[in-house]
Amino acid sequence: MSQPPTVTYMQKPSTIVYMQPPSTVAYVMPPSTIAYEPPPVYYKPTPTTPEYIAYPAKPYAAAIPVEPNTYAAVIPVEPYKQEYNTVATNAYSLNPNPDGYALEPYKQELNVYATNTYAAPVPVDPYKPEYVAAPPRPSVYAHPPYYSPAPSKAPYAMSATLIYVGDKSHGRHSAGTQTGYVNTYAAGEYYASYSTHTPYTHIPPSYSASSLAITIALPCTWNKVQVNDPTTWDPVPTYPYSSMPKNIPTPGKIDPDVLRIVGQLTLKEKIGQMTQIEVGQLIDCNGELNHTAVEYWIDEWKVGSFLETPANHGGKYNWYSPKSFGAFTDAVQKIALERGSKIPVIWGLDSVRGANYVKGATIFPAGIATAATFNPQFAYDAGRIAAKDTRAAGVHWAFAPILDLAVNKLWSRTYENFGEDPYLASKMGAASVNGYQGDYKHDRSRVAACMKHCIGYGYPFDGSDRANRHIAAHELLEYYVPPFKAAIDAGVATAMESYGVVNGEPVVMSFQYLQGLLREQLGFKGMLVTDWGEINSQATMYKTASNIEQATWATLNRTSVDMSMVAEDTSFAATTFDLVIRGVIPEERIDESAARILQLKKDLGLFESPFADCRLQATVGSAQDIEAARNSARESITLLKNTDNVLPLRQSDRVLFVGPTLNSTRYMGGGWNIHWQGPSDAEGDAIYQGFGDTVLQGVQRITGVEPDYFKGVDIDGIPLTDIGAIIEAAKEADKIVIGLGERTYAEFEGNIGNLTLPDGQLNLVYTLAKATAKPIVVVLIEGRPRILGNVVHAAAAIVNAYLPGAYGGLPIAEILYGLVNPSGRLPYTYPATESQASTTIWQSSFSNYDPQWAFGFGMSYSQITYSNVTLSSNVLRPGAPITATINITNKGPRAQKETVMLFTNQPYRFDLAPDHLRLRAFDKVHLAVGETKKVTLELKAEDLAFWTADLKKNIAPSPVNIVINPYNQADIFATVQVLADSDRLL
Repeated sequence: MSQPPTVTYMQKPSTIVYMQPPSTVAYVMPPSTIAYEPPPVYYKPTPTTPEYIAYPAKPYAAAIPVEPNTYAAVIPVEPYKQEYNTVATNAYSLNPNPDGYALEPYKQELNVYATNTYAAPVPVDPYKPEYVAAPPRPSVYAHPPYYSPAPSKAPYAMSATLIYVGDKSHGRHSAGTQTGYVNTYAAGEYYASYSTHTPYTHIPPSYSASSLAITIALPCTWNKVQVNDPTTWDPVPTYPYSSMPKNIPTPGKIDPDVLRIVGQLTLKEKIGQMTQIEVGQLIDCNGELNHTAVEYWIDEWKVGSFLETPANHGGKYNWYSPKSFGAFTDAVQKIALERGSKIPVIWGLDSVRGANYVKGATIFPAGIATAATFNPQFAYDAGRIAAKDTRAAGVHWAFAPILDLAVNKLWSRTYENFGEDPYLASKMGAASVNGYQGDYKHDRSRVAACMKHCIGYGYPFDGSDRANRHIAAHELLEYYVPPFKAAIDAGVATAMESYGVVNGEPVVMSFQYLQGLLREQLGFKGMLVTDWGEINSQATMYKTASNIEQATWATLNRTSVDMSMVAEDTSFAATTFDLVIRGVIPEERIDESAARILQLKKDLGLFESPFADCRLQATVGSAQDIEAARNSARESITLLKNTDNVLPLRQSDRVLFVGPTLNSTRYMGGGWNIHWQGPSDAEGDAIYQGFGDTVLQGVQRITGVEPDYFKGVDIDGIPLTDIGAIIEAAKEADKIVIGLGERTYAEFEGNIGNLTLPDGQLNLVYTLAKATAKPIVVVLIEGRPRILGNVVHAAAAIVNAYLPGAYGGLPIAEILYGLVNPSGRLPYTYPATESQASTTIWQSSFSNYDPQWAFGFGMSYSQITYSNVTLSSNVLRPGAPITATINITNKGPRAQKETVMLFTNQPYRFDLAPDHLRLRAFDKVHLAVGETKKVTLELKAEDLAFWTADLKKNIAPSPVNIVINPYNQADIFATVQVLADSDRLL
């Protein structure tokens, strides 16, 4: 056997400088051909870009035949535009340290020169195997190399063999574990490295001290079918209610001890704090936590944050209980505290409607339904309970609330938001932030909230997710910014930037949006995270950067983004490290973000204890929480039509129930409901394991009788039952209730080309209406307002239940049977035609506003009368608010919760077209039968300030109409004269 050449050059490109001397180069061969010294604890492969570096170690021949296709481990350095004969100051050295070998930048004084030698910038070509002949040593063992991008999961733990060379006394070399971290080496070839601290149960008989080469093959044994988490518990029925603290903590101040920690961290450790990786990178092929993978990310990349649920990324359970989820996150925290930077990680989760990814946690109505209550208390309670249940699972950070305006109703994320109106979204958003966070710096049942998505995400041009948003700058400030400002004023700890581009400008790289607007104008001082893979997407999707390096540079150089939800690879960490070493990004920029992240961890108590709270786990699924969710649904459900008082149903009525949504829990939940896309067709409702109900179950609970039911069609409108059988059953009924709606979806998976419900669903209504002439009640369970065609005429009553959550079945039944008087009001404009998809209540007044149902519309079973409005003054000046007072009376026959809304309308507004109507204030009051209440709402001149096209904010002197509930009550208005200096800027 011959010595390897001093260095082997591959495909000499003209622009890459290779470092000398070659003695620092280690030769990497497939695991079956070579072993390394020193022992395993010191072998720490460190990736660079684009290849991974192998560490200098004396190579030994394994006692097996050498295979072809061995590779040289090249050390790429920054491309230069010319060849250098001077010191390569940005080259790398492999210098040993007590913990292994690490990359260090060469300094000027080091005698290392680049002299017209080159390294390949792409994977090197194979060369003929050359290795050193040496006697095998018992303490020597082999590992597979790591390659970029990050190791990816293979369908089997190993389809090739893994060779270990070592002494039998080293138990770490035995088989029996299934925690292997699967790495892709080449197409069709997979290798796995194994944790040194997990228990082993078997040593292959072929292993012996004299047989230094052994083969360990550990194929996956799991069939990839997720199962129910068997964990059960008896939730406490009640627990102490946590009210809103008087003094709301806010982010911003960086404590001295946090600054000291930042000063002690290496550059790589600080960048690691800025890196967030999804949980699928930590799961092996059998759905278990892969300790080796955790060690890799913690040791090698110093990762400071993970996100998501194992159930969405290859975990063995379809829904993780708080105990199982907590055990998973606790195991990761234990490794984080013992290895790498020894700093706890912060875990993020989309707990957007309760802790929807935690088994048994109460799944609340979607944001759009919460907005329909016009009661911010429900936004607070949903956030409070979500925080508690999220923290029970060892997660400290909720990616909520969602504060985008639901402008284009085609958008698949309409249901996640608090509607189309800036004022309503602001009130609900602030209450939600308070619910999630409370006194988050002291209360360990709370989490950090995350306002998202900043900014303008809710108006995709064609209605598809992530489409370009064409929003004038003054309109962005006038309508889309206020909910985020309200959240900042409420002390929100973190923010997430928006996917995509606004007016063609990528948000994640925008100084204008993320620095000038968010930080400087709005005063946000918390931690800012990207959305999933958004930096890389600038190069791969939006084409706003030539490559990932350019996108990373622009994001860090122009904005104050603190953390990259890079999610699946090492690109951000490796690229950022390189940019700082080269002096392209100052290290002070990294210090700034690392400090904000570490301060957040301190505020949340992670330095005290980052682990799941077992005491909170006992409250998950409490009857108290379920009732809170049902109360929210009860006040959200909106009655849109009720001809001849067909509703409420009487228990003596013979009612036929038809339709795909009435016997389904998952369709009431929609997306972000157990899974990102909601339960699959295969999982159905069984996945809820009793943590939820259906409309039919609610009906049976009320009537005591099993309902007569035909599904009729599936959720896509495909017929499932002979329509003749349904017609015959309908003829025997007094009334027919038909449930229509949407399948579950989230983000781009929910993109649609038109708003009309599937023909098969609509035809079910038409057919039964024509064949029976019986009164039909339509119940809509949908995440966005779908166009109903002639159903609005064929149905005698229409009820919009939105997405009421897993426990929405009973509230819907209670509304149908009159046990609850409907009080929900539309939080969006319900379009009548496709052309009205982006119609809003605040559009310019000269545009026709003639939707199917207007924003704020909703009916009840009681007769509510309004007096005229009385103003405290007919003049409105800056600094001198006025009040509008109105008396409302419930003439029965049922108690009623009534929402009183105050809108303004300007007959004219100099220089900028006035809005059709703007919501300025609202209140919701309870009225017993026969009761009259006085409702007083405040209006400020400053409320009428508006942003002009030249981005100046002022108040225009003009008459202003104050209008009360314009689409529920007629002609209740008064006029006030606004006296203001139009030249005075606010």
